[in-house]
Amino acid sequence: MKTAHDLVAQAKLSINEVSIGDAPHAIQGADVLLDVREADEYANGHIPGAIHMSRGLLEFKLSNDPNLSSRDLKIVLYCKNSGRAALASKALHDMGYMNIQSIAGGFDAWAQAGNPIAKPEPIEFE
Repeated sequence: MKTAHDLVAQAKLSINEVSIGDAPHAIQGADVLLDVREADEYANGHIPGAIHMSRGLLEFKLSNDPNLSSRDLKIVLYCKNSGRAALASKALHDMGYMNIQSIAGGFDAWAQAGNPIAKPEPIEFE
């Protein structure tokens, strides 16, 4: 029986991972940057310009959004440390998306490298 670790390792053999050093260039050339972490993780900080689309709903949201249906979109995605992003990359490839890149090391590596982090402004009610 395979473990989650086994599935991630297998996915990483067939996906395109970019190093943290190459990530800003990949993001700049992307049509869309997807954060596949959970909503609370995204709210605590994310890569500027990222759209939140949790891993659990990724395939459904992409299938239902006409703006994201083109299979030649250049998509860069990330998660906390690259496991969920690897699985998401493989799933998108299996769906026919041709230009998928995953950030090696994920958000943790991005933050540790001193790259900018965006945080949503809290809503204040008066």
